[in-house]
Amino acid sequence: MSIYTEIFVTFAKIGSFTLGGGYAMVQMMEREVVDNKHWLSREEFLDTLVVAQSTPGLFAIDMASHVGLKLKGVKGGIVGALATALPSIVAILLIAIFFQAFKGNIYVEKIFMGVRPCVVALILTPCFSMAKKAKLNKRNWWIPIVCALLIVAFGVSPIWCILAAGVGGFIYGQVTK
Repeated sequence: MSIYTEIFVTFAKIGSFTLGGGYAMVQMMEREVVDNKHWLSREEFLDTLVVAQSTPGLFAIDMASHVGLKLKGVKGGIVGALATALPSIVAILLIAIFFQAFKGNIYVEKIFMGVRPCVVALILTPCFSMAKKAKLNKRNWWIPIVCALLIVAFGVSPIWCILAAGVGGFIYGQVTK
């Protein structure tokens, strides 16, 4: 199997079997990219996560394109991005075609009500995992909590939090040399 086929199959599988958006894909993506395929180290994966979060676009597609880019350059990035997006595009087209037939169906509504809490868990799990990998300690544990509060309670843009944390980290690194 060529590396392009391997990239495509891996990211199409991730895109096909993960509900809840990009953040819900993080655990599965890490398992495939770091543990199974060994395409990235844990540290590289975390760095890619930060870069993908900081760049415009859909998070999961950004992650896949960054991994593909690292493996096989621009072509690998394009293959990773397309493979991640393709299952969603197909699902959206199928939903659009059949939506009117199922709209208001009590069973479909109940299924979605059951899936929602699972999606929350799929999003929370990588948060805890990333906290461990980011080496949070007694000096920096407050940063994600303050950022989350600023975003949720006060409507501060995540961009400002990222910029402030980056500047703060740079300054801290300069002071503690």
